[in-house]
Amino acid sequence: MATPPPPPRPHGRGREIHTLDEFDASLALPGGLAGLRIQSVDLTHRTFALLATPTAATVFLGCPMEPEAAVKVRADGALVFPPVPGLPFDPYRNRLYTPDELYEGVGGDDGYPATPDALSYAWFRATRADGDVFSSMLRSIHDDAVGDALDEHLAGRPVAGVMGGHAMGRGTEAYAGAARLGRSLARAGYTVATGGGPGAMEAANLGAYTAPFADPALTEALAHLAKAPSYTPSVTDWARAAFRVRALLPGGGDSISIPTWFYGHEPSNAFAGHIAKYFANALREEGLLARSTAGVVFLPGAAGTVQEIFGNATPNYYGSLGAPTPMVLVDRAHWTGRLPAWPLLERLAENRPMAARIALVDSVDDAPAALARLAAA
Repeated sequence: MATPPPPPRPHGRGREIHTLDEFDASLALPGGLAGLRIQSVDLTHRTFALLATPTAATVFLGCPMEPEAAVKVRADGALVFPPVPGLPFDPYRNRLYTPDELYEGVGGDDGYPATPDALSYAWFRATRADGDVFSSMLRSIHDDAVGDALDEHLAGRPVAGVMGGHAMGRGTEAYAGAARLGRSLARAGYTVATGGGPGAMEAANLGAYTAPFADPALTEALAHLAKAPSYTPSVTDWARAAFRVRALLPGGGDSISIPTWFYGHEPSNAFAGHIAKYFANALREEGLLARSTAGVVFLPGAAGTVQEIFGNATPNYYGSLGAPTPMVLVDRAHWTGRLPAWPLLERLAENRPMAARIALVDSVDDAPAALARLAAA
């Protein structure tokens, strides 16, 4: 039997379509929709267009459509990955999450357990060890889609990462310091990126959120949040306090958080404007560090933060991702005494280009200037 010829390569092949407006505009392209990737767009009201337009080699990812349209595009040679019913998340999503999306329903009678965030974590816990290839495939598709959306969102932006422990409580001076750091970095023109959880991560995203407002706004926000200092024992109360602050200060600044359902017992914070939430923690950790192109500030933390320090140091040491990026460790006593990561980092950097890109500072308020100095080195 003869090998069939490869599919045609029409104009626009590989171009992604994320909205109905983009879909409608693409109908006028030479070759119609042929070769496009249409991602998570509801096409149930575009049946006529689908019946009348070429769709050879088009890929439809999670796009609802009428049965007759699905039959026609398959006959054209399109690949159709239909929506998966019964999931609390869209594996083909074409955009990052928002706090309102993940926490939808948190103000209702059932609180946090009824939100998409909690339901997705429950699904993950139920499927991650069952050996079902379909479930693992859905997680992989979802995480790849989120990574793609994250790259599109961050393209061309200087991203400064802030790492630190999840146990840092609201109402503490350490939390206030991390919030000031996030505010300073955002005001300096950086896109602040964190691991997306509570503690230091929430504080940095909060600081970036309050950056457009006058300084007293952050003081006011910290006072409100201190009334619910931790996500234990009630994630619901913790989250509702954050949304009350957002309501008091609508239209805050944007930042990025990159959390994971692998640590789903630590809920995502509600102050990042855009949230790239993954199922696979390894993808999340590597992606967060690799995308922090303007450098990373490491606040005091424990095992997770130590892992992030040396996860960042490794490509800087070998130059595997290009020139080394700045690394600022905050709190000399912590990083030279309690967890002496700094002496090892300093020794690794000896006689290497990364030596000019690492710094240890005593105070969180010294970190923005240190980051700028290292970036200029």
